[in-house]
Amino acid sequence: MAKVKKVFVLDTSVILYNHNAIHSFEDNDVAIPITVLEELDDFKKGNDSKNFEAREFIRIMDSLSKRGTLQNWQKLDGPRFGKFKVVMDAKIKSGIDAEKVFGTPKADHRILNVAVSLQQEYPKRPVIMVTKDINLRIKAKALGIAAEDFQSGKIKNVDDLYTGKVVLENISADIIDLMYQNGYCSYSDLEIEKPVPHQYFILKSGRNSILAYYNPIENIIEHIHKQPIHRIIPRNAEQVFAAHALMNPEVKLVTISGVAGTGKTLLALAAALEQRRQFKQVYLARPIVPLSNKDIGFLPGDALEKIRPYMEPLYDNLKFIKSQYGERDKEFQNINAAVENEKLVISPLAYIRGRSLSNIYFIVDEAQNLTPHEVKTIITRAGEGTKIIFTGDIFQIDTPYLDSQSNGLSYLIHKIHSHTIYAHIRLEKGERSELANLANDLL
Repeated sequence: MAKVKKVFVLDTSVILYNHNAIHSFEDNDVAIPITVLEELDDFKKGNDSKNFEAREFIRIMDSLSKRGTLQNWQKLDGPRFGKFKVVMDAKIKSGIDAEKVFGTPKADHRILNVAVSLQQEYPKRPVIMVTKDINLRIKAKALGIAAEDFQSGKIKNVDDLYTGKVVLENISADIIDLMYQNGYCSYSDLEIEKPVPHQYFILKSGRNSILAYYNPIENIIEHIHKQPIHRIIPRNAEQVFAAHALMNPEVKLVTISGVAGTGKTLLALAAALEQRRQFKQVYLARPIVPLSNKDIGFLPGDALEKIRPYMEPLYDNLKFIKSQYGERDKEFQNINAAVENEKLVISPLAYIRGRSLSNIYFIVDEAQNLTPHEVKTIITRAGEGTKIIFTGDIFQIDTPYLDSQSNGLSYLIHKIHSHTIYAHIRLEKGERSELANLANDLL
């Protein structure tokens, strides 16, 4: 029996998440409502990632349009892909009309009507609305339209996400003594299978414990020590692990996740300053997520004044590191000089587009607000001698079309944790203050 091909109707949010989304549905067909193209027109200008996605998708449409009218089904490039077309605004003559049901002629309701019209046109084929907008999915289902989230780049269960750390209880006291004497042991001594590269361990024997990690180059479990970084002293085991990964020259890509106050950005910045002589430049960036749904253009002042409030948390961490020194100390003056000479640059992430990232220590803060495609774009720009650090809290998403399963940080941790140039650690204990810990635990 021949397989019945589905018809997927894509919302604007899917395109802004991944401009290449139309190639994600195997040999099924993809419908693009004309309203989506109208909305993308409003997003095509600007330096934000959504502007880039909009422009790239428009270019794809322009290329496909050279084959003929987009109102007819056209084959997508590649033998495993189906067809696509642009669907004009649907005038529902009978049955459910979304604009009448919800009482307003919104763009979302016109998109829903496209799905309704396709259901009527192809009664024997499943018609499915695909959108990152939760409320639109609910509306679709209320109208009897099947609706799904866009699953590409989405992991199944964040509770099983790699943490970078393993606690081993009841380790032989002889093994602990061996670790202290020689500085290492074999993973077979611990009676475990071969660990993930740069995986961290807390080895416990009664009241004694030791911190270690798997060195994939030497193929050993190696003892690691607590060491201050630019006078920032790790306060718990996870912070020791994070500091080790940040300072390890064999690790070119580091991710650090954890709730607010666990020290993610502070440790990353301290490690960057500690190693600044080994790199041409230290770059600290974060994506700008407008507050209260207001674009950055609504803020007063010139471009630098507009972005300053978004960068303030990064400057706060820099001030804290500087506070470890006196104003006359050489290191205090060196930090100021690094900022003045642009050896250390703090900037919105959008400003790095098109830059070459060679021999740079590059920290991306609030990485949970990036899509998987944005994370890939950043990493693929890395040249020789570059080290990239992503920090963020996967449960604190500030953009409407991402969640703990679909954001770029979760996707990166899930996909790349077994590679030898990568290390990850999840920070679990807040160290900002007792008050901050109370808020994280109870609110």
